[in-house]
Amino acid sequence: MTTVTYSIPNIHCGHCVHTIQSEVSELAGVYSVIADQQTRQATITFEAPATEEQIKELLASINYPVAN
Repeated sequence: MTTVTYSIPNIHCGHCVHTIQSEVSELAGVYSVIADQQTRQATITFEAPATEEQIKELLASINYPVAN
C-alpha cells in the first residue's frame, strides 16, 4: 500500500474537495482520498492496479492538476 500527498493549487472550496474525493475514489485500487481546502493538498492511499501516473492523469482531466 502506498500513500502520497499532492499539492493541488486549484482546490478552492468544498465542491473542489468533494469532486476530487469522489472521482479519485472510483479508481480501482484506491483505498482513501482526503482532500484539504486549507492546505490545498490531497492525500491518497492506493495499491495496484492504481498508479501515481494514473491518479495524476485523472486529477488533470478533472481540472485539478498536481503542482510540480
